[in-house]
Amino acid sequence: MELHAVPDLPEIRPGDDLAELVAERIDLEDGDVLTVASTVVSKAEGRGADLDDFPAGPRAREIATRLEAITGERKDPRFAQAVLEESTELLMEAPFLLTESRFGHVSVNAGIDRSNVPDHDLLLLPKRPTASAERIRSGLPADVAVIVTDTCGRPFRHGQRGVALGWAGMPASRDWRGESDRDGRELGVTVQSVVDELAAAANLVTGEGADGTPAVVVRDWSFGDLEGSDELFRDVETDFVRQALREWGYDHEVSR
Repeated sequence: MELHAVPDLPEIRPGDDLAELVAERIDLEDGDVLTVASTVVSKAEGRGADLDDFPAGPRAREIATRLEAITGERKDPRFAQAVLEESTELLMEAPFLLTESRFGHVSVNAGIDRSNVPDHDLLLLPKRPTASAERIRSGLPADVAVIVTDTCGRPFRHGQRGVALGWAGMPASRDWRGESDRDGRELGVTVQSVVDELAAAANLVTGEGADGTPAVVVRDWSFGDLEGSDELFRDVETDFVRQALREWGYDHEVSR
């Protein structure tokens, strides 16, 4: 497997055609996987915003005040309002905001970015990352899968890693259930999230901060002949961590 950063991409502006910009800078081949950071997808889709776009309501002001008391740092209630408006569920209010986005991704602060946003205060996640991936894929000159990526932290571990938000042209996961290990034991639960693994691999090439290489081509990688699945985000019925957070949140509110 090889990974190639797409070189010399310009600062992305609303309305830019990402597929065209990528295809002008690197020769794509059938079977490639193109990973594109959600930041540039959001910029192309005009998802920049300013804090003044989110007048703070009572709940946002309450959240900001509470976080200030916990962290000792000034918190802008307009940012809390932006997080609330970009979320379908607030799983944790302290010591940080953990939310579910409209498309099912759980992350801190609804994934809102405040870095590398030259023309606005905030950059919101794409509204429908899988639709974004499909749109980019349709504009490419080869049969290429597309993954829209982001970086986020992980429970129980330090640091961040790349994850997939949306994808097109390939399944999200490889299903190993029913296959056998080297000792002949049948695998009963192993489902491999390949879109997340490819996003994480690409993040080693794109880097962070000021690296400015938001798109990567993965070449000579094969999904194989295993069954595929597009299930990536757990539903509430099978997400025991979310269920526990809901119960904890309820008890915590009662005790206040």
